[in-house]
Amino acid sequence: MTASYAPIGQSVSRLPSRASRAAPLLVVAVLLFAWWGAIRLSGTHIFPGPWDVVLGTVALAREGVLARHIAASLMRVAVGYLGAVAIAVPLGIAMGWNRSLHRALNPVVQMLRPISPIAWIPLAILWFGVGNASPIFLIFLSSFFPMVVGTIAGVHAVERQYLRAAENFGITGMKLLRYVVLPGAMAQIVTGMRIGLGVAWLVVVAAEMVAIDSGLGYLIIDSRNAGNRYDLVVAAMVIIGVIGFALDLVMRRIERIDSVRWRYVR
Repeated sequence: MTASYAPIGQSVSRLPSRASRAAPLLVVAVLLFAWWGAIRLSGTHIFPGPWDVVLGTVALAREGVLARHIAASLMRVAVGYLGAVAIAVPLGIAMGWNRSLHRALNPVVQMLRPISPIAWIPLAILWFGVGNASPIFLIFLSSFFPMVVGTIAGVHAVERQYLRAAENFGITGMKLLRYVVLPGAMAQIVTGMRIGLGVAWLVVVAAEMVAIDSGLGYLIIDSRNAGNRYDLVVAAMVIIGVIGFALDLVMRRIERIDSVRWRYVR
């Protein structure tokens, strides 16, 4: 009589996979339990518990307020971020490809890059007033520099032997840039875009707390001022985190595309 056994490698590999999938849920459950326990032990009536936050989120969703604020924040991020992509990536490619241009513009980029986007809020309000233009400008500015730096680094990281091999086959100029440099730099370009998107989502919340009357940042301030509704404050914070995680997940999926990971193009 023979018995069938699963291959050792297959059975062993399944366990870490299942454990890795359950681990995030377990961590979230532990944090929620710790949150609930801290509320019960402290006896506070000001800071909300997990269930209070759930009820506040449901109330906002039923009133349509939550969807309106989420849509406003996403719209501002989309406009500012896509505008930054349209300018930062081509500029980074040009600076990485042309030494003279890099020598001329890099000092300005490196001088402006360390300035916190929050420090630009007074100037943004002065230049654009209180409205959508101010947070969009701040989002553009905050995501612009990570993408420029990442793109320049990606172009500089392309192996010289690939460039020389392409030139030996008569591939020069724009063809060299298109078929060798861009595929070789794509992984770091996408990484810079991922970092820029994370910073953009971070900045829009801060900008909406000061220079706008809609969005998730405004929802936090408005809930704080409207009778200390900390359940809505925490609800908005949780939603910001969930959306930020979803945006980062999208960029991680883009990073896994074969032409990005392996740096080739047909």
